[in-house]
Amino acid sequence: MPSIYEVEETNKMVEQENLDIRTITIGISLFDCMDADLDKCNEKIYKKITGVARDLVKVGTEIEKEYCIPIVNKRISVTPIATVGSACCKSPEDYVTIAHTLDRCAKELGVNFIGGYSAIVSKGMTTYDEYLIRSIPMAMRDTQFICSSVNVGSTKTGINMDAIRLMGEIVKETAELTKDNDSLGCAKLVVLCNAPDDNPFMAGAFHGITEADQIINVGISGPGVVKTALESVRGESFEVLCETIKKTAFKITRVGQLVAKEASEKLGIPFGIIDLSLAPTPAIGDSVADILHEIGLEYAGAPGTTAALAMLNDQVKKGGVMASSYVGGLSGAFIPVSEDQGMIDAVEAGALTIEKLEAMTCVCSVGLDMIAIPGDTPATTIAGMIADEAALGMINQKTTAARLIPVIGKTVGDNVEFGGLLGHAPVMPVNSYSCAEFVNRKGRIPAPIHSFKN
Repeated sequence: MPSIYEVEETNKMVEQENLDIRTITIGISLFDCMDADLDKCNEKIYKKITGVARDLVKVGTEIEKEYCIPIVNKRISVTPIATVGSACCKSPEDYVTIAHTLDRCAKELGVNFIGGYSAIVSKGMTTYDEYLIRSIPMAMRDTQFICSSVNVGSTKTGINMDAIRLMGEIVKETAELTKDNDSLGCAKLVVLCNAPDDNPFMAGAFHGITEADQIINVGISGPGVVKTALESVRGESFEVLCETIKKTAFKITRVGQLVAKEASEKLGIPFGIIDLSLAPTPAIGDSVADILHEIGLEYAGAPGTTAALAMLNDQVKKGGVMASSYVGGLSGAFIPVSEDQGMIDAVEAGALTIEKLEAMTCVCSVGLDMIAIPGDTPATTIAGMIADEAALGMINQKTTAARLIPVIGKTVGDNVEFGGLLGHAPVMPVNSYSCAEFVNRKGRIPAPIHSFKN
């Protein structure tokens, strides 16, 4: 049983330091919903999701009240829809009907997002993969709760440059079709390399083909808790600093483990993994950039930022894996610009650039995340930025991603308001030199030499 001290400590984390469970995500396999008839496929998807997840919001609320721990999001991830619709979808418009079905499920269940409007094309694209990808702009325009992801590369297969070139165009088209809402559709679309099968965080969540029929994955947070812990060891050695981060990550992960266990028992769905990522929000005091400041940097982006972030990421993982036997997903520190007030401040001060964020990608979770760029940025430039992120993931054997938002009608110096957890962002400058000839080459970049292990 937890001691009184541990209970009081957890209460302090919740009340004063922005500790929360960022998400309980139910992963649902839709393989048994595949059908040659599109209407029947949609009907099966609706019945499966609304049946399995009917109590998710209720159970999440019960756990919040019972343990006084905020659970910010209740989410669902599903089998990549490109595969689910492969037997019945003969056009991008057919796939959009499935997006409408998923959105209807989300509205009726009261969940925050459904992830899995996705395609896995790291080595090549089938016809149905391409239909799904080309449907993304329409799906993002027409729905409210759907998140989309496309995996374009992996360490084992290399990088599918044909898919990346297409995704540059899709990101631009999505921005155009949602321009009346500051191109918000792009905030729900992420392009990945080495995407994990068990990620509970949006927009990249999908229920991988290696997963069971149903699973509970929990994503925790707590940048504010880590920052507060580090305030007590200002000026101490790196050894003390690292020990403090590890111990704090352990405590945060134990809270997540408790919630995951309770959710699993109440819903009757097996527990999958804890994703122990430090996921910031726009709230003051809930920032990864503020942790870097507390470590000793004037702003995120200053010299030493990559080293400090590498240390933070590693210590978070070391502390978390001692607290749970099943750690997965992305697990580490997220650096989304619009969702982290400290990152926004660093950009506005001129300390943080896209190039520095790309370097930070090498040592953290995900990558160029929630970055607003000028609306007139060419599709080939966007594709080049995605390719750079994919290359970092492929070579370093880690997950990387790009969630870029070319805000139509906005330019460098403008500010974009996305609302809620998505926050707001200054439009960042992009390198103006062309990569069109590189991006327009056909085929794929081969897998690196270290991929040949078996």
